Amino acid sequence: QVQLVESGGGLVQAGDSRVLSCAASGRAFNPYTMGWFRQAPGKEREWIGSIEWSSGSTFYPDSVKGRFTISRESAKNTVYLQIDVLKPEETAVYYCAAQGVGSQTFDSWGQGTQVTVSS
Repeated sequence: QVQLVESGGGLVQAGDSRVLSCAASGRAFNPYTMGWFRQAPGKEREWIGSIEWSSGSTFYPDSVKGRFTISRESAKNTVYLQIDVLKPEETAVYYCAAQGVGSQTFDSWGQGTQVTVSS
């Protein structure tokens, strides 16, 4: 079982940057992919990017490409999400998730970290 703990959320000003972290623990942590998602009040959960754990290749939806950067620190079992030029409409709970090797879905989820962007 993999445990994921996000951190780094808080209250920020529009235009600021923020780095969120996701620390993983558990026996033999070796995911295929780590993903970041967010859910704004009253909206569905949205995928905002992924990183292949072994290669470090990253993938983003067009809506965030250029402002979001995902990276990982394998030795610390930690994945990061840097968000540049935050917008008020990006106020949301940000989640990380792990997709295991051979799995078709994200199997493990963190509890989320709240990011509130004030205008």
